[in-house]
Amino acid sequence: MNILGYFQKVGKALMVPVATLPAAAILMGVGYWIDPNGWGANSALAGFLIQAGAAIIDNMSWLFAVGVAYGLSKDKDGAAALAGLVMMYVVTKLLSPGAVAQIQGIDASEVPAAFGRIQNQFVGILVGIISAEIYNRFSHVELHKALAFFSGKRLVPIMTSFAGIFLSFVLMYVWPSVYGGLVSFGEGIQGLGEVGAGIYAFFNRLLIPVGLHHALNSVFWFDVAGINDIPNFLGGAKSIAEGTAIPGVTGMYQAGFFPIMMFGLPGAALAIYHTSKAKNKEKVASIMIAAGFASFFTGVTEPLEFSFMFLAPLLYVLHALLTGISVYIAASMEWIAGFGFSAGLVDMVLSTRNPLAVKWYMLIVQGLVFFGLYYAVFRTVILKFGLKTPGREDDESTEVSGSENSSELAKQYLKALGGHENLTNIDACITRLRLTIKDTSIVDEKVLKNLGAMGVVKLGANNLQVILGPLAEIIAGEMKNIPADEDLTPVQLPS
Repeated sequence: MNILGYFQKVGKALMVPVATLPAAAILMGVGYWIDPNGWGANSALAGFLIQAGAAIIDNMSWLFAVGVAYGLSKDKDGAAALAGLVMMYVVTKLLSPGAVAQIQGIDASEVPAAFGRIQNQFVGILVGIISAEIYNRFSHVELHKALAFFSGKRLVPIMTSFAGIFLSFVLMYVWPSVYGGLVSFGEGIQGLGEVGAGIYAFFNRLLIPVGLHHALNSVFWFDVAGINDIPNFLGGAKSIAEGTAIPGVTGMYQAGFFPIMMFGLPGAALAIYHTSKAKNKEKVASIMIAAGFASFFTGVTEPLEFSFMFLAPLLYVLHALLTGISVYIAASMEWIAGFGFSAGLVDMVLSTRNPLAVKWYMLIVQGLVFFGLYYAVFRTVILKFGLKTPGREDDESTEVSGSENSSELAKQYLKALGGHENLTNIDACITRLRLTIKDTSIVDEKVLKNLGAMGVVKLGANNLQVILGPLAEIIAGEMKNIPADEDLTPVQLPS
């Protein structure tokens, strides 16, 4: 597998632990709504909810170790997650300040500060990757009969414990430099202030086509380079008391996304609808309404972005630029709100009582401006350059109607992909089928798009992503359940 293909798998695996954040956001958000002044001091229920959410946020490094190990394992087995947990225990124990002082024979005061931050998401991701690779390679190894009990999956936690010892030895000498470099990188971005936030947001959007934006997000949103924007924001009063959060600053890598996802992209959807051909308006309207509502309400933008990303790359670059500008404006004006999942209406409502939410209502005003800006920019550019956005494509004689039944639709997708014999791996994240293909030349992209796919992304010679929206995981599961020898129903063309 090429490097790009592997990193997009890692990016997908990162979504496993990240998927726990909505739970933390809801618990803490409701807690702050109940007790906006005491933050749990004046209400036992509020304190209960806030502390329950903090239990998730405070242990993100462990969730990354377990979640990435599970997400990268070849068969999504719990043994891989257990291996990640075991290795994380070994590494964090051996690299704790007390253990480092004892092993190196130095005074505790001489231990580098880096070891006081060994329980971080960077180490969790590293542990998860190594644990998954060990699981994928050794989970089916058979030992001598005398050791048969430890064969297969039982062998993996044992091997990861020894791998943890080796990794700890390496990190004992490397981690201070790595940590220093990460901190310098984070400080460099933080030193740019609102400009740095805008630059980050620009590249956040540009990396979405290859699915590597999750890796970039981990630097700014979590404790990889010392920024830790999401957990610090969700920590609210606790973060302020501990000095890890500053009102008006913490959340700057999140706030400016709200005007884009809640207002800007729906404005783009309206422009795409208005510029579509008259005979296609009904079809385009159904797509844009669904995608625009998903963006506004939940902050899931991929169904909308992939509708024009490859049909009109110029628009996507402009979208990335406008996102950077939005995040810059929100950061410079100190209009702050945060999220646990994405910058949609749900997260905005939940964050409004957080003590770190500063003038969050101004993000709505900014959003209304960006709605008009997106509409004007998209409409003007589409018409001026004759871009082939949805509903403006050249007429084609071939059309396929996808079944409303997920099982039948999965068969149609599988047929268009060349059948089981052309697929070596089927996986999915929130909005994408992630596939390993033997021969991409026999994949029928037109049929895939006519079945409902918003986009098809090729990564290297053998990796393919099909953007389906929220149906992705359902379709992937149905495809896996289709027997390899089943005679797939051919895709029916209208007469």
